[in-house]
Amino acid sequence: MKSSLVNSTAKNLTRIVLLTGLALVAFAANSVLCRLALGEKAIDASSFTIIRLLSGAIVLLILFKIKNNELSSNSKGSWYSGIMLFLYAITFSFAYITLDTGTGALILFGSVQITMIALSLLSGNRLHFTEWLGVIIAFAGFLYLIMPGVTAPSTTGFLLMTVAGVAWGIYTINGKGSKNPLSDTTFNFLRTVPFIIIMLLVVLKDVNFTSKGILLAIISGGVTSGIGYTIWYMALKGLTSTQAAVVQLLVPVIAAFGGVIFIFEKITFRLSISSTMILGGILIVVMGKKYFLDNHYKS
Repeated sequence: MKSSLVNSTAKNLTRIVLLTGLALVAFAANSVLCRLALGEKAIDASSFTIIRLLSGAIVLLILFKIKNNELSSNSKGSWYSGIMLFLYAITFSFAYITLDTGTGALILFGSVQITMIALSLLSGNRLHFTEWLGVIIAFAGFLYLIMPGVTAPSTTGFLLMTVAGVAWGIYTINGKGSKNPLSDTTFNFLRTVPFIIIMLLVVLKDVNFTSKGILLAIISGGVTSGIGYTIWYMALKGLTSTQAAVVQLLVPVIAAFGGVIFIFEKITFRLSISSTMILGGILIVVMGKKYFLDNHYKS
């Protein structure tokens, strides 16, 4: 009986680790695909967003129909999540017009963590002194990243990606309560369609795309977004909020390496220093309190 329980726990842990790893790679791949498409002007930001979200919705709808008998009719996402998903996608695309892969991912997931911290404060949770220390270090890293200089990101790109991070942070928090990840993600994507139609009407005369740009957008939408986000919602069911916050810190690192390998970008000194400060600060936020409390009880 005890051996069976241990084996079950080990299998569940392995499953969560695998799902989390796949989700993180998907997140990083989105940054690489978007930057590859927009950086080489293979497609405009609006068209990339439209194709990405529609591709995600179509692929998920097909999977939804295949698995329909197993899906709960009460698990259909929400308009709030759908709006956050669209806001994230549109600002993410336009931000990558001026940001390189690693910097964009760093700003995105740094903003995600800060959003989660802010929401925790608003919900009434009090921060440990180590958490405040981490917040200060992380913000110092952001300030250093956007200081005037040759390698500093554009103000517009920084602001857009920050908005994308806030939207994704909220979307992630909503996913913690998902009863059926595939169903919720499918309906969240479908809820972006009205906004896609409005955007299409606005930008129709200015669209510019190539077959390569379309292909990159389809892969980003159908695979690394639609399926990737479903996997993330599945992984969240086995992760605490702290664990979910920590593991996402790996995405900028994966994305930066992806940019170096596939787009031949350089890792600058400013990016390296700010990455260390931001990610290190956030790591202190999510791990510091637990470390001090554990030591306190041991003593």
